[in-house]
Order: sequence, then C-alpha cells, then structure tokens
Amino acid sequence: MTTRLLLLIPTLDRSGAEKQFTLLASRLPRDEFDVHVAALTRGGPYEADLRAANIPVTILDKRWKCDPLAFMRLRRLLMDFQPQILHTWLFAANAYGRLAAGKKPSFKTIVSERCVDSWKSGWQLKLDRRLAPRTSILIGNSNSVADFYRQQGFPAERLAVIPNGVESLAPSSIDRDRVLAEFNIPPGAKVVGFVGRLAKQKRVKDLIWAMQLLRQLTDNVYFLIIGDGPERTRLEELARQLQCDHVTRFAGHRDDSDNLTGLLNVFWLASDFEGMSNSLMEAMAAGVPAVAADIPPNRELLIDGETGYVVRVGDSVGIAQFADRILADDELAVKLGDASRERMRSQFSIDKMVEQHVELYRRIANE
Repeated sequence: MTTRLLLLIPTLDRSGAEKQFTLLASRLPRDEFDVHVAALTRGGPYEADLRAANIPVTILDKRWKCDPLAFMRLRRLLMDFQPQILHTWLFAANAYGRLAAGKKPSFKTIVSERCVDSWKSGWQLKLDRRLAPRTSILIGNSNSVADFYRQQGFPAERLAVIPNGVESLAPSSIDRDRVLAEFNIPPGAKVVGFVGRLAKQKRVKDLIWAMQLLRQLTDNVYFLIIGDGPERTRLEELARQLQCDHVTRFAGHRDDSDNLTGLLNVFWLASDFEGMSNSLMEAMAAGVPAVAADIPPNRELLIDGETGYVVRVGDSVGIAQFADRILADDELAVKLGDASRERMRSQFSIDKMVEQHVELYRRIANE
C-alpha cells in the first residue's frame, strides 16, 4: 500500500531549494509513495522535469501575500487528495500548508527550512512559533538551520537534519577555451568564479574587491559571475570603480551553470548566511577548490586546508590570498579538488538525501 504524499513549495523556479525539491520528488520510490506536487504561486522550469517524471503538478496561483482564493484551493486539494503526509518547503508554503491543515488534521505535516533565516521579520518568526504545534517534524538542510530554529523555540525532539544532495560529476570534457571564449576570456586564462543569486546576502561585493587584489598578485586571471539578481547593476558599477571590470564577466542566469562551474580553477562564496549552498556543493562535486566565508553551514561542507579554505566574512584579502595560493600550485589544486569530489560523493549524494527522506516518511507514517 502506497503512502500518499503531497509536496508543497512556493514556486518551481530554477533555484537551490526548488532543485532539491525536484530531485526528491522525482526519485522517491513509486511503489511506496503516491507523490503529488503543488506550487503555491507559480510553476517554473522545474515543472517540466516533474511532469516528465509523471508526477502530477497543481499550480495554486497565489497572487498576494495573503490570498484567500489560493488558500481555499489548497484546502480543496488537501480534501481531494487526502494525503497521509504533507511536506511543505520555504516560508510561504510552510505557513499556508499548516494553516490550511488546521489544528487537528488527519495527516502528518513536515516543514523544510532551507536557510538560517535571519532575514525573517518579527511577525514571520511569531507565525512560525504559533504554527509549531501543527508541525510533526521540521527538517533543516544543515545543523546550522536546525540550531537556528531550536533557538527560536522549536522543540528539539521534532527537529531533523537532512543535508542537500549533489550529483557526483566526472571531470569536465568540454573544450574549456572554446566555452570561455563566449565570455571573451582568452585561451589558457585562469578563472575564479561565483554561482548564485546576486543579492546582498551573497556579498559578491567582497568578491569584486578580492578580484581587484588578485589581479595584482597574478597575471591572466578572470572573474566569472554566473547568476542574476537585484544587486547586479551595483556590482557592475563597483567593478568599474575598482578598475577590474575588464577582467570581470557577468554571465547572467545560465541553465548550463553546472558545466560552467567545472571550468573554474577556484570557486568563491562570500555569503554572510546560508542554509547549505548548492553552488558550493556543485563546485566541490566537480573537483573545483573553494574559498568560502567561515560560517557554520560552509564548515559542514568544507574542511579547511583539506578540501578548500575558509576566511572570515568580509575578508576580501584572505579570499584573494588563498585563491592566489591555489592558482600558483597545480599540485595543491588537484589535491584539494580530488578531496572535495570524494567528500561530496561519499557524504552528500542525492541517493543518500532521498533515502533519509524515505526513512523519515516511513517513521512518520507509522507513528
């Protein structure tokens, strides 16, 4: 007998949480789980992946922060599908899902939090606390996320940690010089890079400062920024002001970011908070040495000096110096890259992420 499982998320946009959501939904064993996906606000690129995996998808068309019509559509979906487990992801879906479930639902409710949510305002944290009694389990994708919600008052015995999963990647077979030529980067150049949303949290400004320093330490090095977001215009202006725009490339959003990551010599991540960075994991899985901000979620991935290096948040000098060390020592770069790839393969595989969810679902369903 299969377990009816409804997975709810705000959108199916191409972003980190949505990617993990889609990987999980599409790889759950179908002989054990009857999976239905709902997107609270809109679909997105991952909708096609889910439908290709023969997973039903419902779009609830939420238009406002508080949308009674979307709320009623969700209530109707819960009544029609009659899930045994409702698993919601991210704040909006976590709130709507638990409110729609009511105080005494006939199913178990799991919520997934994907970041150390220091951005949340007082009313959002208060709502989380009020909805805690309606939550069977809160999953964090890192110990840091679980610790954050424990500090907000969520009961420790109903917290679980399931890290993100990443696919093991073989060394890239792409013609590196040909691909880099698309960004007007000359053959044989060394490239440091960042992949992610261009938002304040990511502190890409620190990386541009690091690039201004790095280009004075080594020749023929370029900075490739893959991603888009509200900070892009400011960052482009900063690169001009620091006179490193001629060696900085803004690639914008790319569907082939996985392939591009594998072409980097060093990966940079300067965020002041994360949950568990998909881009850092993907760089490590591709065997790219990383220099990242010393925050707890990154410490769960990077082993300082073994798979890469960590520096204080905001330490552009440190970022540049460690990148220079890696770029100057091919043997060190290979050693760090191989250790990174092996760590992702052994500790953070997609199969392991899915199996941990399956075990949790089984336990919750049988309680």
